[in-house]
Amino acid sequence: MTEREPLHPHNLRFGANIPPAADIDLSTLDLIDGELWRQGKYWDRFERLRNEDPLHYCPDSFPGPFWSVTRYEDVMAIDTDHKRFSSSWEYGGITLGEPISDFEMPMFIAMDEPRHSEQRKTVQPAVAPDMLKVYEPLIRSRTQGLLDSLPVNEPFDWVDKVSVELTTMMLATLFDYPFENRRDLTHWSDVATGMHNPDICPGGEEEWKATMMKCLMTFMGIYQERQQQPQKPDLMSLLAHGEKTKNMTPMELLGNVILLIVGGNDTTRNSMTASVFALNKFPKEYEKLKADPSIIPNMVSETIRWQTPLAYMRRTALEDVEMHGKTIKKGDQVAMWYVSANRDERFWDKPNDFIADRPEARRHISFGFGIHRCVGNRLAELQLRILWEEIMERFEHIEVLAEPSLNQNAFVKGYNWMPVVLHPK
Repeated sequence: MTEREPLHPHNLRFGANIPPAADIDLSTLDLIDGELWRQGKYWDRFERLRNEDPLHYCPDSFPGPFWSVTRYEDVMAIDTDHKRFSSSWEYGGITLGEPISDFEMPMFIAMDEPRHSEQRKTVQPAVAPDMLKVYEPLIRSRTQGLLDSLPVNEPFDWVDKVSVELTTMMLATLFDYPFENRRDLTHWSDVATGMHNPDICPGGEEEWKATMMKCLMTFMGIYQERQQQPQKPDLMSLLAHGEKTKNMTPMELLGNVILLIVGGNDTTRNSMTASVFALNKFPKEYEKLKADPSIIPNMVSETIRWQTPLAYMRRTALEDVEMHGKTIKKGDQVAMWYVSANRDERFWDKPNDFIADRPEARRHISFGFGIHRCVGNRLAELQLRILWEEIMERFEHIEVLAEPSLNQNAFVKGYNWMPVVLHPK
């Protein structure tokens, strides 16, 4: 902590005392505990599971009993086995726990074949290579404008001023959403994944439902409007005209909108913050980057591995499956912990270190694998690459002033606040 660190409410809040993993009984380990994530105290737990119990059963947890899969090869095996492990919302979808009754939101990531691919193909053109070429100059000019507007030599919050702002501008473009109201998208994204976080959704389930309905009403209006207009390349126009998506039910529309907002917002924004944090934690890597900016694309992949913005994805077993001498029963929830697979010592050399020019950084599993691999992965990489190309042009150093405050969320692994000072060239 430095004397010029701005006060932040998270620095004044003391959480529960969390014992080290060595002191706990694995049979009682519950990885969904929000306090574990807010304090960043999960790494030693995942390491113990990978070494001692790579298929771990948690019988008693807030979202119900579930299995944890923590090794790289095992996560990959389940992620690519969509015949035996379902993503479908009809079985519970992609997050642990049962959906709220009467408020199920079908979305293409939470569908099995063939519906999954039919709907995914509809939105794919918005993030296709030819569209990325169109977006690149726009992303660059916005990034330049934003970086040029930042205060130098004085503290500010990187999360809000840079990570949230850049990703929200991009989201507004992807949806062709009114630019001046773009922070609506950030709010809906935060609420969608933060129902049980009192900082985000103090009114709990009722506030969550009301916010989701406001999002639905807004996007239903846009969807119907785009149906009356000629097709354009934005996401809402593609959904409004797509053969398999033009007659979606309201809840299906909401499901797909929330999927695309969260996918385009939380992941990129948390990787943008992680890149600055990681280079401060590993100063030799920052020096390496300054000496050779051509490693930026690889550093982007390493950031996405090291951060792993979505900690897990859920699957539901469609039949009994044997693994590690245990039986996952039909109907059981399975959490594929990407965050653990990306730190698996069996696969990675020095997995906890951030190595900007790591040779196999692109083999991270943060985007998922198989048919459900993240549809916007190339856009996320493009945004991060441009951000760092422009940072290197302007700043000698970005100094992190204090430990960032973390999300109280086992699904979206990210940052709420991180004070920095920019040192110009």
